[in-house]
This record gives sequence, structure tokens and C-alpha cells, in this order.
Amino acid sequence: MISLSTLVTYVLVVLGFAFIPGPATLFTITRATSSGTRAGIATSAGIAAGDIVHTFMAVVGISAIVATSAALFSIVKYVGAAYLVYLGIRAIIEKTPANLAAGTLAISAGKAFRQAVLTEVLNPKTALFFLAFLPQFVHPENGSVMLQLMILGVIFVVLGLFSTVIFAVSAGGVGKFLRRNPSVVKWQGKFVGGIYCALGVRLALQQR
Repeated sequence: MISLSTLVTYVLVVLGFAFIPGPATLFTITRATSSGTRAGIATSAGIAAGDIVHTFMAVVGISAIVATSAALFSIVKYVGAAYLVYLGIRAIIEKTPANLAAGTLAISAGKAFRQAVLTEVLNPKTALFFLAFLPQFVHPENGSVMLQLMILGVIFVVLGLFSTVIFAVSAGGVGKFLRRNPSVVKWQGKFVGGIYCALGVRLALQQR
């Protein structure tokens, strides 16, 4: 079993990662601001679900294949980048509903969840992060390596979900205020789409 000192150190390090705004946090904030708190929380849950997949991949060694295969890494990276750009272009060209300010939100929580899962799963950088980060806190003398990796992965997912939900709730409140302004509503989709496209380009340009 993981020692208490290792566990405390790991939690503190993960909390530092979780509350430093990154692509997942920005994605959640953008979704919550544009589509409300529920969609933001659903995005947080989707990212957490994607991280669970990456935890499983790290445990069974699938991530190692991505890490050693340049072709496979590139395929996953460009598919993920293309998906983000696709979401961005849709957000830019879609017309804002006339009754959006009255309470009709741009996307449902279910759709936000599914998009977040795909976005997170299709990010090879996350796969490599799990593969490189988790083993640093694993000690074979403390028992099953697989069990330790699973515990560390679940802790990472839970703390990450906690932080993104906080960001989602905060951004959702701001977004509700902004949507009362017709001019903000008009340009909101283009701004959100621009952020998604930028995230996609950033992912496409990332190197192993």
C-alpha cells in the first residue's frame, strides 16, 4: 500500500497541477461561460471520465505504445486537434438563438459531457503525462504496482474534477450575467469558437 508520506506529497503536487489553469480548465471555463453552469460541470465530468480512460491505459501499458510509436502519437494528436477545431468552427458559424438571453443555453449538459470525453481521450499529451507522472510515486516494495497506479490515478481524477467544478461554477455565474447583454450574446459564440480553434492548433503543434 502507498505510504502516508508519499500520498500526502502526491496530493499536494496534484493540487498544484489542478489549480494551475491549463487546456482542460480553459475548456471548462469557456463551456460554462457560454452554456451555463450545468454544461460546465458536465464538461468537468467528461474530462474526468477521459482521465479515467488514461489511467486505465497507463496501468495496462497502452500509453507506452503511444509513447514509443511516433505514427500512432501523431494520429491521436491530429484527430484530437481536428475535433477541437471542428467544435470551434461550429461555434463560430452557428447563429445565436434569439431567445438565448431569456434562458435557452447553447448546448445541453449531455452533449457537453460527450464532447469533453472525446476531447480529453484524444489528447496524447494527457496519456504521456499519466505514463510519466504516476510511476514516480509508485514503490514496488509497497505492494501491487498496478493497484498503486490505480489509486494514484483515481486520486488525480477526483482532485482534477474538484478543481474544474469550482472553475465551472464560478464561470457559470459570470456567463449568466454576460448573457443578459445582447451584444455579448451576439459575439460569444465567435469568441468561444476562437478559443476552441486555438486549443486545437496548440495540440496539433505539440511535440512528443
